[in-house]
Amino acid sequence: MITVSNVSLQFGGQVLFKDVDLKFSNGNCYGIIGANGAGKSTFLKILCGEIEPTTGEVIIPKETRLSVLKQDHFAYDEYTVLDTVIMGNERLYAIMKQKDELYAKEDFSEADGDLAAELEGEFAELNGWEAESDASKLIQGLGLPEDILYSQMASLSGNEKVKILLAQALFGNPDIILLDEPTNHLDIDAICWLEDFLAEYFGTVLVVSHDRHFLNNVCTHIVDIDYTKIKMYVGNYEFWYESSQLMQRMIKQQNKKAEEKIKELQEFIARFSANKSKSKQATSRRKLLDKLTVEEMPASSRKYPYISFNMDRELGKEVLSVNGISKTVDGEKLLNNISFTVGREDKIAVISESEQAITILFKILTEEETPDEGDFKWGISTSLSYFPKDNSEFFDGKKMSIIDWIRQYSKTDETETYLRGFLGKMLFSGDEVYKPVEVLSGGEKVRCMFSRMMLFGSNVLLLDQPTNHLDLESITAVNNGLSDFKGVVIFSSHDHEIMQTVANRIIEITPDGIIDLQGTYEEFLEFKKKLKTK
Repeated sequence: MITVSNVSLQFGGQVLFKDVDLKFSNGNCYGIIGANGAGKSTFLKILCGEIEPTTGEVIIPKETRLSVLKQDHFAYDEYTVLDTVIMGNERLYAIMKQKDELYAKEDFSEADGDLAAELEGEFAELNGWEAESDASKLIQGLGLPEDILYSQMASLSGNEKVKILLAQALFGNPDIILLDEPTNHLDIDAICWLEDFLAEYFGTVLVVSHDRHFLNNVCTHIVDIDYTKIKMYVGNYEFWYESSQLMQRMIKQQNKKAEEKIKELQEFIARFSANKSKSKQATSRRKLLDKLTVEEMPASSRKYPYISFNMDRELGKEVLSVNGISKTVDGEKLLNNISFTVGREDKIAVISESEQAITILFKILTEEETPDEGDFKWGISTSLSYFPKDNSEFFDGKKMSIIDWIRQYSKTDETETYLRGFLGKMLFSGDEVYKPVEVLSGGEKVRCMFSRMMLFGSNVLLLDQPTNHLDLESITAVNNGLSDFKGVVIFSSHDHEIMQTVANRIIEITPDGIIDLQGTYEEFLEFKKKLKTK
């Protein structure tokens, strides 16, 4: 259990959160949510003792083992994978090293023998004899081969290191696990395995994640950082979201009724205050008006962009035909005889073990790349808008403000009022529109790209990882915008919820061509499971 008592934190006079009183108990998984900059990762650092709060304390019982998902992917480069995973239990790893040093001594004394006996006893209590097999189970569950245990961390790829550090955090049955974005760079199988692991876990888990599907599957509680407060709610993310939206609507309705009553009273007072026969009523109503206040909506750090795509013209019957496209890059064949046609009602999620294969296909379809073999043809009625995975060429070295940046893409109206409308939907308001684009954050650049796409009025949207760098609120807005769009969508994404709720067709790029399935993403996953069991 973790007890948080009267915790507050200030940075340079700014209050991140204050007066926090919470208890986190065994057997529960707590999803920590909040807008970018609200203090999610900072709160985890307070819980594990990395940061001291301005006021209050965090109480964790003695003998409680706390494990944290490390973020430095280079910290263990000098160690083997096996050592790195076992370091998740610091005491066990220390015992193993101490034992090795003792048994390596040439002048092994009686005192050394007594110490060795003590260490062996504690080693057994900590399941030291099963440490290697436990480490193996973890890394295999995350999709890595068993023989990687004996590799140096320095020799691994970034994605492999992410999985090893996650295995380290889960190793040795810690009492408390703190996970900051654990699903980043994990494939679908690894995420499913992690969900199952956490569902059966006996201890306390706190997790920060932008993956709504993951939060829905693992969380028993949601911890919301907003209004400089941290509040806990029972239920998963979806339950919290629906409840919070309902509460916001209720407050607005309540405010509207109060405002209408105030207006009615003000009109009565103005009309009759000079009339002697009505003066008593006017006075009584003025007293009532003084007591009546409109409840202000609390100032929230959480803001939802509004993404909406409108088509300038309807699609014809022919949208896109792809015929036998192949492409080799740097000696690796990424596309092998790819053929498919797209209908006017298709919303296609494109998936692959190779993200590079998806990106190169999208670049071919936008004529940024040419295929080695095969061709493709867009229908005569189509108008295409493309969201690239790498948007750096749109911003790097551009000496202009956001408003001037968006102006260059407007085909009809270049007035500031018109352009502010599109930028305002993506939360750029006031003087923010004069901010130089070259200093924008990753999330701000993505929101600019969506403003640009909304200007075009295209009937076909091609999007390569559109939710990278976005917070939960912006991801929800992207999800809603793509779901409501009446045209064709072809996209790739790591977000399970978007894949499930937007796509009605899944195309998987494989080394032998494609797998093409009409249906939802979860139906596709079920189809793949059946293929594996055959």
